[in-house]
Amino acid sequence: MSRSHLLGARTADAYRRDLRAGADLVAARLTGARGPFTGITPERLAPLVDAVDLDRPLGDTTAALAELEDVYLRDAVYFHHPRYLAHLNCPVALPAVLGEAVLSAVNSSLDTWDQSAGATLIERRLVDWTTARLGLGPGADGVFTGGGTQSNLHALLLAREEAALRTGADPADLRVLVSEAGHFSVAKAAKLLGLPRGSVVAVPCDERRRMRTRDLARALEDCRLAGRIPMAVAATAGTTDFGSIDPLPELADLCELYGAWLHVDAAYGCGLLASRTRRHLLGGIERADSVTVDFHKSFFQPVSSSAVLVRDGRTLRHATHHADYLNPAAAPFPNQVDKSLQTTRRFDALKLWLTLRVMGADAVGDLFDAVCDLAAAAWHLLDADPRFEVVCRPVLSTLVFRYTGTDPAPLPDALADEANTRARHALFASGAAAVAGTRVDGRAHLKFTLLNPETTLDDIAAVLDLLAGHAQDAVQDPAHVGEDLARTL
Repeated sequence: MSRSHLLGARTADAYRRDLRAGADLVAARLTGARGPFTGITPERLAPLVDAVDLDRPLGDTTAALAELEDVYLRDAVYFHHPRYLAHLNCPVALPAVLGEAVLSAVNSSLDTWDQSAGATLIERRLVDWTTARLGLGPGADGVFTGGGTQSNLHALLLAREEAALRTGADPADLRVLVSEAGHFSVAKAAKLLGLPRGSVVAVPCDERRRMRTRDLARALEDCRLAGRIPMAVAATAGTTDFGSIDPLPELADLCELYGAWLHVDAAYGCGLLASRTRRHLLGGIERADSVTVDFHKSFFQPVSSSAVLVRDGRTLRHATHHADYLNPAAAPFPNQVDKSLQTTRRFDALKLWLTLRVMGADAVGDLFDAVCDLAAAAWHLLDADPRFEVVCRPVLSTLVFRYTGTDPAPLPDALADEANTRARHALFASGAAAVAGTRVDGRAHLKFTLLNPETTLDDIAAVLDLLAGHAQDAVQDPAHVGEDLARTL
């Protein structure tokens, strides 16, 4: 009986039937979702999940799907909905969803040729396509990863090893310089790489939230004077909060002057590689030593689909370890595990391959341009709205803003913090929309992350009205804003 559930020639018909049933259920949820979320709480959902007896199988796909609807699908957060405006999650391209179904069924493992065959060649072809778009040159190479955090870790590992070879420095003397708006995974990578506390140096940003070049120059010079080695400068092309792009040409000049590895985290901004109108925003990225790209953000791919690319493919040897049973040093075939931090690895490249073969890069770029255009229009809407203040004009598709009240005098900072935080939570609990929150200069702010080309300016205006209403409720209800804030009313 148990063999009847294994995918193979004898179960091909059951495979078709079960996938069709699952697709029908998801399609019904996609078309029937009235908002991006139902507003369910963990306390309400947990009993349903806890009540499932995993030691007593249902034995029937139909029953299992009905149960799945109760414990997951009905209350999932749906990124395809036009009023999901929270995190860097995108609606996904249909060819990529097809690729996900194919790669899961065939289940290739990308570590060695004898587990993947053509999948290895497809991944390598896509790496070459991406490095060509980046302009990294004929010696470039790379490998797909599980996400931007892993790609950043991989890149900084290579930077550390190259610094050690070049200088022989003690790891305690190595420094990584990153903007104060850079991704937290840089600090996490430094810790995982065994670098000491204080090895990551935050460089101040300008009013556009870009790494300030003169401050980077000062930090690099301070390293030199203190006998420290600038192992890497971790630039960002699309910060998570602001979508800001660091001044890459100037950073590349400084890295060349001080002998530092230039890594560019383009996990978000990589969609510009396909843009027909904004590719110039990545000017200077071709001088990077390594680049992180997340296709599952601005290329509209399902999670996960990421890659780390390097200008000098020889540096990937720092992640190589040969095992006689897997990838012996004299192997006559290409083995991707020679380049990767992972061993067993999914064929995530197939999703991008089918997307490019069905849609083409221009169509992907047009989708990303559409959300960037929407963000630009939304900035004008916010800038003209007296209820809100917006931090800076968008470069990509994020907007950070703050409810400040409708009276002539703005709300006290502490009360505005509480109002913005409560407005975001109340909106999410209502299920009507989802926005993100962050802190800017210590104060609570709201954030739109626009990655859905189906979202309209009317959607954004409606969400702003909802947020203002929830924020005003918080201001007018001192019993719920805490004793300290109540005293400010």
